[in-house]
Amino acid sequence: MAQVLGLTILSFFITGILFIPFIDFLYKIKLRRQEQTTKDVFNHRTPLFDKFHKWKVGTPFGGGILIVLVVSILTLWAYGLLQVDVNPWEIFVILFSFISFGLLGLYDDIKKLSKQESAFFGLRLRQKFIIQWVLAFIIAAVLYTKLGYSFIFVHGFGLASLGIVYILFAAFIIVSFVNAFNITDGLDGLAGGLFLICLVAFLAITSRELEQGLGIFVAVLMGSVAAFLYFNIYKARIWLGDVGSLSLGAALAVIGLLTGKIITLAVIGGVFIFEVGSSLIQISSKKILGRKILPVSPLHLYLQKIGWEEPKIVMRAWLLGFFLAVLGLYIAFIH
Repeated sequence: MAQVLGLTILSFFITGILFIPFIDFLYKIKLRRQEQTTKDVFNHRTPLFDKFHKWKVGTPFGGGILIVLVVSILTLWAYGLLQVDVNPWEIFVILFSFISFGLLGLYDDIKKLSKQESAFFGLRLRQKFIIQWVLAFIIAAVLYTKLGYSFIFVHGFGLASLGIVYILFAAFIIVSFVNAFNITDGLDGLAGGLFLICLVAFLAITSRELEQGLGIFVAVLMGSVAAFLYFNIYKARIWLGDVGSLSLGAALAVIGLLTGKIITLAVIGGVFIFEVGSSLIQISSKKILGRKILPVSPLHLYLQKIGWEEPKIVMRAWLLGFFLAVLGLYIAFIH
């Protein structure tokens, strides 16, 4: 455990030191927030979002690029240094999900700065959603065929085998958390802080289950995200960008799947589920009832609309996330 925590400290300092010149680099290449043209889930302009976040124009995004690079390199280095006995396919699942979704997010970030209308730069939301499912099915298939995952743990019942249906189930979990994280990443420090709380909880789970291979990745990722959060809290000097939100969302889902504790994942990541749930309610009500149930979504934007200040929303979300993490650990440990 001491070695794993040492990796967290090392990752924190390396990422923190590199973020200072990296932020300057993002300014130089002009990877910065542009004048808002934000649209909601119905492809309509969102003047309310633009009103609350207009002052953020000019702040660089793309912090996820550095996180993906540092975490990937340090994780592979740590596996070799500590000579961890880990299945190569597990390493593949961890890093493929982390990097592939990061690359998809990087495409989105680059597209924001491009005015080209070529086929490559013209991918629509539906097409990118399909790519997410393709990547998720690849990961799920490896979990099922190479690592033998076909079960979920249900408290009170033990292991429930899903058979080949596990592939569809795992892909759904991955796509859901990727989009939940992306939706939640709308306020300074919100998604990053919640994610860090989730990682602490899963580090405790991997330590208890003696899953050193997964624990190393979680520890390295925890240190890197903590360093990013230092620069991301209100008022943020940098944001994750889609490269960060998609890669971290995929990482959280895969961590939960590799531990086999899906219900625990749903509880620990509960705030992300609340956020994406509010958007799904909005979409469903519009299509089924022909009107919106909520004045605006996701949840954090609604709280801004009713007068909550951004730091208050973030701090209270962290508190809720902490409580859910403790509850999730309780559920994971009582069996």
